Amino acid sequence: MQTVKVLSALFLPGLMVMLFTRVSYNQIVALILTVALIAVSVYKGYTNSWLLIVIDAFSLTAGFWLSNNFIKKKKKGA
Repeated sequence: MQTVKVLSALFLPGLMVMLFTRVSYNQIVALILTVALIAVSVYKGYTNSWLLIVIDAFSLTAGFWLSNNFIKKKKKGA
């Protein structure tokens, strides 16, 4: 069960940032929405260790970086 939580903490926040960036066309809004969803999961007790919170933060940073690169490539190509 813990392995599933670690893997989802590693991939899902970054994917959510990228998805919300595509939907809202704004990275800051996407980051705020994703952090709000993670905060709710911590409040509800689904994220119950500091390790998972650190992994979530790493994934958020990676997703923000990737969405920034995609936006730069799109602006450069257009």
